[in-house]
Parts: sequence; structure tokens; C-alpha cells
Amino acid sequence: MADELSGFTIGVTADRRRDELTAMLERRGARVVLAPALRIVPLADDTELRAATRACLDNPPDILMANTGIGMRGWLEAAEGWGLAEPLRSVLSHAYIVSRGPKARGAIRAAGLHDEWSPASESCDEVIAHLQQRGVRGQLIAMQLHGERQPECTAALEEAGATVIEVPVYRWAPPTDPAPLHRLIDLIAGRLVDAVTFTSAPAVTALLRAAGPSTDAVLDALRTDVLAACVGPVTAAPLRRHGVPVVAPTRARLGALVRTMVDELPPRAVSVKVAGHLLTLRGHAAILDGELRPLAPAPMAVLRALASTPGRVMSRAALLRTLPRGADEHAVEMAVARLRAGLRTPGLVQTVVKRGYRLPVD
Repeated sequence: MADELSGFTIGVTADRRRDELTAMLERRGARVVLAPALRIVPLADDTELRAATRACLDNPPDILMANTGIGMRGWLEAAEGWGLAEPLRSVLSHAYIVSRGPKARGAIRAAGLHDEWSPASESCDEVIAHLQQRGVRGQLIAMQLHGERQPECTAALEEAGATVIEVPVYRWAPPTDPAPLHRLIDLIAGRLVDAVTFTSAPAVTALLRAAGPSTDAVLDALRTDVLAACVGPVTAAPLRRHGVPVVAPTRARLGALVRTMVDELPPRAVSVKVAGHLLTLRGHAAILDGELRPLAPAPMAVLRALASTPGRVMSRAALLRTLPRGADEHAVEMAVARLRAGLRTPGLVQTVVKRGYRLPVD
């Protein structure tokens, strides 16, 4: 298990539970670039949350939409601070409770409440369709929001004849330090990470918004060389709308997300037989006869170019195009020298006099 992801660089955009996800990836050998796209700001002292809670106590809801585990726990904890936890639990115990996913269901049941239904897709659209089919005319619905308002969901329920109380428990805010996110955006656009993980749809939106003029380059990289790994279909939806192929586990769990990446990333690596050796190219490293050889970006770029046409000679001018702008042919020679030093095996990168370099494939 320790080397399943060795040589791969993976971006992590999560804030909450980022340490847990990072640890799971690093235990499998990955190099992690941590760059939270958003942070959660609780609203325990917010007047809107208190007003929504009071509205539920004054007019008990017929239906409760529990969207997130952290949101439900935060709502009940805030009510506890106001001395309203027991009255709120009592009111909600008589409502028809819909949990959008397993985390929301866990929070509901931990509070001593019982949910009646949960969608297989964990999507708000399926929840709305279920309630519309069940019939909501004349009913009062408490909708626990997850980070931001959901005007389209509220409008759909109101058009079906319901009255909706929106319960804002927390909000999404930009990261305190945006520098790591902008660095990750540059790495994605430059195809210097192998994968990026997303654990919420707002994080996807925040990363693309932060990309600004680099958005097209980021999306192009995610459509081709950089794997987009999402914890579930709801998280994946914004990327799929942009035509990005996404991998996601069947169950929305961090452990399942990591196992999905273990299944998906290694088969994407390129392997060639070179001078009697097996050479496998991963994100920031080569694996030579089973041994990891970490490489800097420039020698790795040269190795990738040579491996793309194994056995054929590539000129210095062709290899120069794989290096950052502003490099010259001397930089190619330096990159080749560092590549040979990093591989630590003579004869893997051959010089063809006055023509360039090649990998002598078997």
C-alpha cells in the first residue's frame, strides 16, 4: 500500500478534513499539494439563523430538509447556546425529515431524530422531485442550507405551494491565505499535478473563479492530463457541466475517494522497456526496475518527451519546446544531465551526435 501512489502529485482543495485526506494519500506514497479553495464560517451568532430558528419554533415545520451533517450539528449547537436545543428537537421530531446524504442522516440520528427518506444520488434535485411527488401544497418546509442560498430549490417548492424557511447555518468564505490556491491553479494549468481532489461543489466553483484568465487552461488540463477526482456526483456536477471527465466512488466517503485514485492513477502511467530496464513514468518521478527516482520538472519533461516517441531521436529544438518559456538549448543539455544523474543508470538516455537524444528501447 505504501507505494501505490508513489511518484504522483495530488492537489487537495478541501478545508475541513483536509488533514485526514492528506494523511491517507501520503500513506500511499503520494506527494500532496494542499490548497483549500474555501473555508467554512459558522453562523452561531448570526441574526438570520436565530430568526429562522425562532420561526420554526413559532410555526413548526411539516418537513425538514437536512442537507449536510456539519450544518445540522451546527444548527443544534447554536440552538444549545441560546437555550433552545430541546424545544427545537421537539418541534423537528414531528416533521417529515429528508436527509440529502449519509452525513446529514448521521447528524439527524445523533440528535435523536429519525429521517424518513434519503435520495440515492445525494442531490437536491432528487429531494425536490420526491417532495413534489409527495405533495407539499400548504405545508411549511425548513430547508437547512449548505453554505449558500439555493434559490432554484426554494422557488421550485414555493411553486408547488409550500412555504419555505431557509436556515443558514454556515457560509463559504475564501481561504484566509489565497496563495496556495493560486499556486495549485498554476500547477494544474502547467500539468504539474497528476490529480486534483474535490469534496464539495462550491470548492470546484471557487477554484474556477479564482483561476480568472487561466480558467480555460485549467479546464483543458482537467479534460486531458490532470485527473479530477470528486467525492460524489453532487461535487462532480459543476465539472461535468464544463465537459470535464470525473472519477468518483460509488459511496461518498474519503476512504472510497482515495481507493478510486489508487485504481485510476497507476494505469495512466507510461511504461517502456529501455536498455534492458523497465521504466515507468509517474507525475514527478520515474520508477526504474521497481525503484522510485524522483525528478525535477525540467528533466521529467525531457523524459516524458523522449518516452512519447521511444527509440526515436528528438532534437534539442524539439526538447526545448517541452521546457518553460525563456529556456535555451543549454537548458536542454542541463536537463538531460540532471535526468541522467537522477536515473543513476548509464545508457538510458543516449546522445546521437549532431541530432539529439533518444531512449534505446528494447
